[in-house]
This record gives sequence, structure tokens and C-alpha cells, in this order.
Amino acid sequence: MKSSTILVVDDELFFRRLYANLLSENGYQVETASSGEDAVIRLAQGDIDIVLADLVMPGMSGMGILDHCRKLRNPPDVVLVTGHASVESAIQALKNGARDYLIKPFDPTELLHVVHTCLEQRHLLDENFVLKAQIQLHQRGQHLAAQFDLDQLFTEALAAVLQEAGGGRGLACLINDGQISQLASTKDLQETEAMALMDALQDHLTNGTELRILTRTELPEAPQLPEGLHTIGIFPLRSPYGLHGAMVLCNPLEKDFDSDLPRENLCYLLEQTALGFENACRFKSARDLIFIDDLTGLHNYRYLQMILEQEILRAERYGLEFSLVFIDLDFFKQINDTRGHLAGSQALKDVAELLRQCVRDSDVLFRYGGDEFTGFLVETGCEGAAVVAERIRRSIQEHVFFPTSDNPAKITATVGYATYPTDAGTKQEIIHLADKAMYAGKQCRNAVRGAWQLAEMKDEPADDA
Repeated sequence: MKSSTILVVDDELFFRRLYANLLSENGYQVETASSGEDAVIRLAQGDIDIVLADLVMPGMSGMGILDHCRKLRNPPDVVLVTGHASVESAIQALKNGARDYLIKPFDPTELLHVVHTCLEQRHLLDENFVLKAQIQLHQRGQHLAAQFDLDQLFTEALAAVLQEAGGGRGLACLINDGQISQLASTKDLQETEAMALMDALQDHLTNGTELRILTRTELPEAPQLPEGLHTIGIFPLRSPYGLHGAMVLCNPLEKDFDSDLPRENLCYLLEQTALGFENACRFKSARDLIFIDDLTGLHNYRYLQMILEQEILRAERYGLEFSLVFIDLDFFKQINDTRGHLAGSQALKDVAELLRQCVRDSDVLFRYGGDEFTGFLVETGCEGAAVVAERIRRSIQEHVFFPTSDNPAKITATVGYATYPTDAGTKQEIIHLADKAMYAGKQCRNAVRGAWQLAEMKDEPADDA
């Protein structure tokens, strides 16, 4: 126990020396790091039993180190230290897997007691390697089952399963209507290879419910399959509504899998991934009910408020800009009055589709209410917003609505836009200015107006829409 190694991580030299001297005097081997990034480099070399890390540091925080340690094959115990403690931060640290939590200043005997207890328990676990491996497997499985974010789930599940398999390549994907809609793969598996592999595995995924191990000879000949392909493991991911995804494992490029693959452990991790996948699908469905407009499939006003709060913080942190466009359909009431509300609903759906074609995948569209729409343009300045706004106006003007009816129709739109932080500095201001610019354009209709033009315009009331 006396040869155990403790890594002290603190951005303040005084505390690094204080902890190092105290622990060294009591027979422990101590190494230090002045940042979370340096700690990660040292942890990659292994042979660290305990990490004593400050909770608040520039760059990677103590929580970041804790999260990194949890993903290691043989993770050290992590004890977090802070002078800015609260009940919430302590609970969060322990929930995330911290071994203990110390508040500066603390009695030296308290630190020694925590270290002694940690190492004693690690020593007991090391005496039973099988038990330790089972506990770690269970913890990884629990973490996967509780993951609601699909991107994160795919990334972490691939890492965990391939680690258990002793290495390899892999992919995870979403499948909608038989088509791959979202794909995550390891760095050594190109997207073209992953797509070709999924095409070759279609017949094996249709009715499968468990992990299946195939050889290359069981797949049809196809171009662009991964090089050095010998053994493939496939596992379907299902939601309550059927097959909606898959995980695929391939042998490493330079060799095949070991002959004694830990199939039981792999199945456990994959089953927990499947549970996490089902939970993530349920979570997404529930979130969509809250944030998606039923008619158009666009996001709603509630989601706009949330996005703006998040993006303003990101813009402030990284010095970015973004724009907001407001779109109001001109004389839309006449559609409802002359053609009925079903026709009006169909026209709104058509407009939503036109808007999707006018923006990038990274931009976010909203139905603000009634016949008003909003577009959030990521990292887009005033000039870019003007281009998108004009594209939207022209696209709606040129579109023929109800083309198969006896009386096709044309609709126009007025578009206003504002840019953060050029025009506005708060969420309320940018919404108000984009709306006001659109309202100013209503004076002539079928027009585009920017917030920067408001000072040049007279505040005359617009005609009724």
C-alpha cells in the first residue's frame, strides 16, 4: 500500500506542494500536475491509484478529470477538493463517481484518512480481479443505459464494446424507413466503408434481435467494404416501434479478433446500449412533443426561447455572431377565408418545406405562431442574413400553392432580420428587432428589411394582414 501512487492536480503551486509533502511524508508516491490537460497525459501512462484534483481550474476542471477517469480501463479513485463548495456541487461530484469530496481548508488527518480508505478498498478489489472486472462492466453498462443523448450513446457504446473486445473498428447508426439517417463510426472506418458495410448487412439485420457474429464469406461481394475484414459482429437496436438502429463491430485492420471473444460481456454491454437507445428514443419523442409544432414539424416558440439563451452564451464565450429572421405571410387570412382552414394548413406545411430548402442543416427553423415563422441562422452576420432572407422571400413568391387544384394560388412573404451582437445584446432585443424589421417591411409587403434599416424608416402602421 505504501507504494501506491497519487496524482495531485491543482493549478496553484502552493496547494500542489502542500498535498505532495503531506502525502510523501506518510509513505505515498506522489506526482503532480498543474492542469487537467497535463493530468490526462499522465493518466494515459497508467499506474495511478488516486487522483486528488481541485474542482475549479482553468481549462479542464476537476469534474472533467473525473469524467475522463471513468472511461479508463482501470480507473483510479478521484477525490475532489474545492474552496467553493455547496451541497449541490458535492452531491453532483459523488453522483458522477467521485470517491470523496474535501473542502478547503481541511485537517491533514482528514486527507490521510480518505486516502487510506480509498487504497484499502482498492487493495481488496485487486485481490479479486474477476469481481473488479464485473463491477466495472456493470458500471459501464449502467452508464450506457442511462444515456439519453444518441450521439453520446453511440460514441461511448462503441468505445466500451470495442474495449471489451480487445480492439477493432465499429459503427452505430439510426435507421429510418430503411435509410441510415445518423451515423457514428470509429476513426479508422471511413463513412463510405461504413455505408457499404451496412448495405451488405441489410438481410442480417431484418429479423435479428441478438448479437450475431459473421465472417466475411457470409457477406455478398461489394465495393468499398473495409479492408482486412474477417469477422463482423452485428447487433440491432430497436425502439418500441421496430428496428431503428444498429451497432456493427469489425476486427482491427491488421488482424482478426482474438478467438476467445468475451461474448457474454459483449452481450451485456450491447443489451445495456439497447436499453439506453430505447430510453433515448422515448426521451426524444417526449421532447418533440414539447418543442415541435404538430402541423409543420418545425420547432416551436418555446424551443426558440431555449435556443437563444444557449446561443447567446456561446456567442459571448467564443466571440461569435448569429442572426434571427422573422417571416410573415402576406394576406394569409384570405387563404383560410376563401379555401378553408384545411387548405390553409396545407399551405403552412408547404411554406415550412420551402424554408427547409432555404437554410443550412445547422440552422434552426420555428413556427412562431399562426402564419409567422422564424429562422435561427448559426454564425451568420448581417450580410449573410440578408442573403438568406431574400432567398426565403423569393422562394415563397415563386412557389405555386395548390398546383393540382382548379385555382392554384401564389403567396408572398415579408421578412425581417436582426443580428447578434451587432443589432441587439439580449434575447428580448433580437426578437423585438427582427419582428420590428419584418413589421416595417409590411408597409409595402413582399419585402426584406434588416434591423439596421429601422432608423431610416418612418414608423408607419402596416395594413392588416
